[in-house]
Parts: sequence; C-alpha cells; structure tokens
Amino acid sequence: MKDNVELRSTVEKGEGIFATKAFKRGDTVMVGVIEKTLDKNHSHASQVGEHKYVFHAGLISKVNHSCNPDCGIKLNSTGAHNFVAMRSISIGEEITFDYAMRNYGVDYFPTKCMCGAEKCRGHITGWKSLPDSRKIAYKGFVAPYLLALDEEHSLVEA
Repeated sequence: MKDNVELRSTVEKGEGIFATKAFKRGDTVMVGVIEKTLDKNHSHASQVGEHKYVFHAGLISKVNHSCNPDCGIKLNSTGAHNFVAMRSISIGEEITFDYAMRNYGVDYFPTKCMCGAEKCRGHITGWKSLPDSRKIAYKGFVAPYLLALDEEHSLVEA
C-alpha cells in the first residue's frame, strides 16, 4: 500500500489502482511526479502540452480509463497531473479517470472500450473527440492545455 491506494489484479483489465481509504469530492487521491519527458506520444504517456509528453513516476500509469470516472486531473506546481476525486470514493473502489482528461488525441487502445460503465462511449477517445456534454461535465477536472487546444483549433476552423 502506498499513499492510500494499491495496485491489484482485475479480471477484466489486468491491473488497476484501488482506494485503501475513503476520499470525498475534491480530495487529492494521487500526486503526480514527472519521471521522464518523451519525444512522442505513447500508450502510458501523459500529455502536458500540445507536443509534449511525459511518463509519471509510481502507480499513476496503472490507473485505468473509465467513461464514468471517479477522478479527474489537476496540474500541480511541477506540471505533473494529480488525480482528484470528482465524487466520493469508497475503500476498495477502483480509481479511474477518462484518458481524454489528459490527452488531446488517443490512438493506442483497442477499438472497443472495456471500462464497463453504464454510459460507456464504446471506445476510448482523446479530448478532441469527446462530446461537448462530456467536456462540460468534466469542467475543473481536465488538464488546462486541452481547453487551450480546443480554443486554438476552433479559431483555425472559423
């Protein structure tokens, strides 16, 4: 156990991160630490700028995607991603986030999403392909550069 979460095996998704304490909305669940800067995107990379990607140290890369996540992203003072509870999380509950909360485009996952959420989108997408209703629901829980990229791309298209 580390930092109130632990790595466990899951039947459906291989490994996942699970809460070992209860969290309430707004609590920081995991603190991000950048381990390495990358030259290009990768399936376990976090986007931290339009063309900048990093690996986070520790267990953050083991947090699974969900189309109905319990955590969102907040940047910390180092530019890394903290995972913050979007709702109450119970002991033993899997920690999840939507991969679209950190990456503008996602090209590395199977065509069929395996999150099991009741309102699953059917496939994992990046922020640019996320429905507007979902973008609104995630307000305050996404990496801010995604909003800037949306604005920049909408100006180009106009």
